[in-house]
Amino acid sequence: MEIIHIHTEGEAIYAKPDYKDSFQVNSFFVGNNLRKYVDHLNVQYVPVFLSEIPALLRRGATPVDVAIVQVSAPDKHGFCSLGISVDVAKAATDAARKIIAYVNPNMPRSHGDGHLHVSRFAAAVYGEEPIFEIPMFGSSEVELAIGRNVASIVEDRATLQMGIGGIPAAVLQCLTGHKDLGIHTEMFTDAVLPLVASGVINGKYKKKHPGKIVSAFAMGTRKLYDFIHDNPMVAMLDAGYVNDTAVIRRNDKVTAINSAVEIDITGQVCADSIGFNIISGVGGQMDFMRGASLSEGGKPIIALASVTEKGVSKIVPFLKEGAGVVTTRAHVHYVVTEYGIADLYGRNIAQRARALISIAHPDHREGLEKKAFELYGRP
Repeated sequence: MEIIHIHTEGEAIYAKPDYKDSFQVNSFFVGNNLRKYVDHLNVQYVPVFLSEIPALLRRGATPVDVAIVQVSAPDKHGFCSLGISVDVAKAATDAARKIIAYVNPNMPRSHGDGHLHVSRFAAAVYGEEPIFEIPMFGSSEVELAIGRNVASIVEDRATLQMGIGGIPAAVLQCLTGHKDLGIHTEMFTDAVLPLVASGVINGKYKKKHPGKIVSAFAMGTRKLYDFIHDNPMVAMLDAGYVNDTAVIRRNDKVTAINSAVEIDITGQVCADSIGFNIISGVGGQMDFMRGASLSEGGKPIIALASVTEKGVSKIVPFLKEGAGVVTTRAHVHYVVTEYGIADLYGRNIAQRARALISIAHPDHREGLEKKAFELYGRP
């Protein structure tokens, strides 16, 4: 039996070596529960842009016999909602020969693409398990410093894309003085709710889906899920559409804020692995980095702390052996750390090295300068 999925939470029992003769796992995104198993013979990672996964499923390039999905309780017309996870689940239900539904009244009914009539279910199971929650991320002083730097280049009336974690939360905390921001993102969290409540996020000037928060999935607390429930301000849509660069670029001032494991001094971004070890996935980073760069006034941003928790520099002379280049040096415009902002757009290799070294941790700048001189003849 082959199991196909993107990010999952909880124990991945099916990936354990004990079951290698029963299950073959192909994951489009490696969560914490798969990291210790991935690259075993029966657990593999499939590198692919999030925007392309729905087409893989619908075209049959990755065949789906059975789609197992969690849905809301049916309405009076018999329609259930995919709720907070439309992303690639909608494409899976379109492509599958059979759909098995876990019907859960705790799943919010979202507006958008994720509606399925009960007549399409080959089988359904009813349950009332709480929807998985991720608590609000607190932000460290370093993350707040990064947030302030990012916020300084976010313009009023911008359309934002950002992910999950301390840095995106810190950026949002630092945008309270902005006006008329919009959201078009692959995912969002509780961190947007205060800005919606204050009117900072209203989508008033979006050209595509004005006034709406557009997303493919959401992860947060019950407060976020209650906000999404039957809220016409929120449109949960297919990832093939949300992450399409042709759609993203139609909004002006698209500001895409993404992170990285490490970045070399030419601007190559590794975001899915530590050397050969896969820790996440390509996801939608490139979809939005490219979409933002094509947007009128758009800003693709890579935001990261200058060092790891162990003090190792994340700005490096060259990426680790085996590291995956998720965002190429040609796609990177802004890189932000707690020490400042490096604008790499249109800069040559030597200029990029100087700019990136200037925002590295002070303890590592001399070593980076020496290596840059060795590699390129100038720091």
